[in-house]
Amino acid sequence: MFVALDLPARARSELAAWRDALVEGRHDLRPVAPEALHVTLVFLGWQDEAAAEAIAQAAFGVAAGQAPVLRAGAVKPLPPRDPRLFALDLEDEDGRSSALQGDMSRALADGCWYRPEKRPFWPHVTLARVKRRERRVPGLPAAPPPPAQPFPATELTLYRSVLRPQGALYEPLARATLGI
Repeated sequence: MFVALDLPARARSELAAWRDALVEGRHDLRPVAPEALHVTLVFLGWQDEAAAEAIAQAAFGVAAGQAPVLRAGAVKPLPPRDPRLFALDLEDEDGRSSALQGDMSRALADGCWYRPEKRPFWPHVTLARVKRRERRVPGLPAAPPPPAQPFPATELTLYRSVLRPQGALYEPLARATLGI
C-alpha cells in the first residue's frame, strides 16, 4: 500500500503527452500509464487490507491544510549513472507537500504501519521505467520543457499495488480531498 497525491486530470494528460513525445521510439523504456502518474507521499509496503480504513483515517487525518501547488521541473534519471527509471522533479514552492508528507509519516509511524525514511522527501512523478531485460540505457534526449503551468494536487489516495508482468496496477482503497 501507499498514499499518494493524485495529479489533476489536465496536468496528468499534459504530462503524459509530453512524456510520450520524449520517450517515443524508446523500446528499452516502459512508460507509466497516464492514470498511474502520481506523487508518492508514503510507501507502506504490504499491509493487511483489513487495516486500510484505519490507515486512511490516520493518513488523511493530518491532511486538513491547503493542497500543495506543484510545477514540473527537470527530468532525472535514477540512479544517475545506470538509471532504472526516469522521474520528473516537481517544484513545491511553499513546501506544502513536504509538510504533508512529514505529518503523514509521523501519524502512520505512530500507528506502527510505517517506518519513516531517513532521506528527505522528494516530490516527483515516475515517467518511465527501464525494462527488466535492459542493461544500460542512454539518457533521455534534450527535450522541450515540460508543461509549466502549476497545478494544485487536491486528491489524496490510499492505493493497493497489484503487481503484473506489464506493470503495476494501482487500486484506490480510500480517497480524501485537500482544500485549495
